[in-house]
Amino acid sequence: MIFGEEPLADAWMPGVRCIRAETDGGQLGGGAPRVVWLTLGADPRAVSVCSAAQRLIQENRPCHLVWDPLTGDLAQLLPIVRAGCALGTPENIDYAPDKLPHRQPGVSREGRLCVQIGVLGSPREPFTSYQMLGLGEILAWLDSWQVPRRWPAGAPAPFRAATRARSRACWALGGHFGASQVPECESIGPGGIDIDQIASTDTMVRELPVAEPALAGAAPILLGPRAGHEAPSLSAAAV
Repeated sequence: MIFGEEPLADAWMPGVRCIRAETDGGQLGGGAPRVVWLTLGADPRAVSVCSAAQRLIQENRPCHLVWDPLTGDLAQLLPIVRAGCALGTPENIDYAPDKLPHRQPGVSREGRLCVQIGVLGSPREPFTSYQMLGLGEILAWLDSWQVPRRWPAGAPAPFRAATRARSRACWALGGHFGASQVPECESIGPGGIDIDQIASTDTMVRELPVAEPALAGAAPILLGPRAGHEAPSLSAAAV
């Protein structure tokens, strides 16, 4: 769906670069607000937030935020008051044309908010083992939208753990969820993250790095390692 009326100004996180997607998942349906944490199958030491955001936009599967927990770099692709498109898609940013187009699950539009946060990382290595720079700013913004800091479904399952039931009853309560806990989705990320670290993080705000916004509708890009790094290919990190 193409954006209609201009969203509220505070639907954009203050001080964060905007790499705006041209499409979104549609109007939200109302109900308890929730946040879904996804991993993008990318090594944050090798792939930048800007590159990951552009890839998601080009494949019409943008989430709301893309976050590098090692540097605190952040980009926002969609206003918080519109539905995201990353749930139900391949759980990485490798180019996979055989897996696209994808089915857009209805859960993306459930809740008065359903914020999708794409983390540069892999379920194999939970992102809570990183420095998690910028987490306080993210949580402060979510707090301002009255998203409760609870995890109704408990901690997400570790990588390769037995599949756990995805509870509709827990989902209806709102709060924070891993993608592996969302009904109608097949994701296994973000892995066995430490939810207590997220729930208890201080929300003291610092200035985030800001860069020039990327142009919408840019030509397809080839994701490669950052300058100065010898890093494995994305396929090795993908799930």
